[in-house]
Amino acid sequence: MKSSSQTVDAKTAPVKFDLWRRIYGRLGKYWKAVVLAIVLVSISAATQPTLAIITKPLLDEGFTGAKPYYVWAIPLAVIGLILLRGITSYTSAYLLAWVANNMLLGIRRDMFDRLLGMSDEDYKRSDTGRLLNRFTIDAGNVTEYATEVITVLVRESLVVLALLVVLLYMSWQLTLIVLVVMPVSVYTARLFIRRLRSINRDTISMNAELTRVVQESIDGQRVVKLFDGYERESGRFAYVNARLRRFAMRAASADAAMSPVSQFFIAVAVAAVIAVALYQANHGGLTVGSFAAFMAALGQIFDPVKRLTKIAGSMQRMLVSAESVFTLVDSLPEKDTGTIELQEPVKGRIEFRNVTHRYEGASNDVLKGISLTVEPGQTVALVGRSGSGKTTLVNTIPRFVVPVSGEVRIDGHDVRDITLASLRRQLALVSQDVVMFDGTIADNVGYGSLHEASRQEIRDALQAANLLEFVDSLPQGIDTPVGENASQLSGGQRQRLAIARALIKNAPILILDEATSALDNESERQVQASLERLMAGRTTLVIAHRLSTVQKADLIVVMDEGRIVEQGRHDELLASNGVYASLYRMQFRE
Repeated sequence: MKSSSQTVDAKTAPVKFDLWRRIYGRLGKYWKAVVLAIVLVSISAATQPTLAIITKPLLDEGFTGAKPYYVWAIPLAVIGLILLRGITSYTSAYLLAWVANNMLLGIRRDMFDRLLGMSDEDYKRSDTGRLLNRFTIDAGNVTEYATEVITVLVRESLVVLALLVVLLYMSWQLTLIVLVVMPVSVYTARLFIRRLRSINRDTISMNAELTRVVQESIDGQRVVKLFDGYERESGRFAYVNARLRRFAMRAASADAAMSPVSQFFIAVAVAAVIAVALYQANHGGLTVGSFAAFMAALGQIFDPVKRLTKIAGSMQRMLVSAESVFTLVDSLPEKDTGTIELQEPVKGRIEFRNVTHRYEGASNDVLKGISLTVEPGQTVALVGRSGSGKTTLVNTIPRFVVPVSGEVRIDGHDVRDITLASLRRQLALVSQDVVMFDGTIADNVGYGSLHEASRQEIRDALQAANLLEFVDSLPQGIDTPVGENASQLSGGQRQRLAIARALIKNAPILILDEATSALDNESERQVQASLERLMAGRTTLVIAHRLSTVQKADLIVVMDEGRIVEQGRHDELLASNGVYASLYRMQFRE
């Protein structure tokens, strides 16, 4: 009957093989550099047993004076061998570093491409710390250890093989002792390797947790300060940090234990070799030079054997990291089943036909049979309590959310039949959470690849967004760096930058998601004026809690618990004295 460990190894074997294939398959495009590096590593390895071979003629013939030219020949040979080893070692290390860094470049590019192609739902489910960890740690581990494994396996295997030949040539009887003891040492090392494998997996997971804790503390530093969260955050960090230390010590313990265990078996082998060698020397079967050469070769063989056993730990770290990296690379991209390319610009007629949606794992539908038509150029406001489904409904238009049932149509076409690129070219978004990238004002206003915005277009957009006067007052004007997420600008200024960006895109359908909810009255007035310019002539869907901002809308749709409960113009809804009127009076009293 198979043991559980044998069963697990049998199941993981195909996975390991696939990881090996994929890791080293990526080296294929650099095969010339890899082959040259292996040749140079082989030459470097060949110099090591040569130094041991020199010992025999040096002792048996050099010190007796039988060959006087040994006085200069052997020292020159030693210098030449060391020089050759240095040149080949440096060149091979440089070549493999070049291969590793190019391989890392490709892996990170593939990971980032897949990251950008993830669906909105996948982003929400993902652990940010784990994602960052894959780019900063796991990808580096894969490439670093991949080339290290090549170097160690080729060089140390050749050294061990060559030294074994030397040992057999000097004394096959003594070599048999070494060959008996060595497999026992290797088998013992495998026991530690299995332990390292699980520790490495735990370490990678905890590194991701550390990244997440630190990132949350940075992003929420104001909340930490204002709500006196120092002790809580310190406790979270201390826990993760202590776990990492514990895993590191376990790994260090297992890694370090391999050396003394191996050294014990080495000591046994050396002791047995000395005993047999003394017996042979006493019976005239072994010269001093032969014994010295044998011991020199034996002394050199244990270091490469030790490195070969320790490389197993690097292999496990490489495989665990590769598993993490390829999980991201293999993740399914956002589905793009559409085949229709919309005629540009679209008219902008949007139809929701009996749209129902439930998020994965939720117990209730967030949208329940929503049917609504938005005519071209019309401004429709979606209002209602938090959690009523407004944002979810709007997110079905760019296919950030795919309804469980029902249809969303633009100009008569189901959005699922439209290619994502064609669909999203027709849409612009201004939301409460403004995203700005690290660059200049011009970079952020002209962001995107639809067309290269000219400086005059950027200035015109800033003018329309009521921001040009402020931008011109800055020392570098539109070339002023905004910093990380434009943190140096006020909320109103960031919102107007987002409006200018939407103006540059000039999309026929506009989505405004709480675009003024976080602003003071003065900023709201300025942003609202900019929005009115932006909304002119476009089909606009407005999500708003401040009902004062939607009074001019062509149609106000009131949602509650995933359903449309009222719709009409502002005056009509107030006159009907329903949910909208109740919400309006509540805000008016506030």
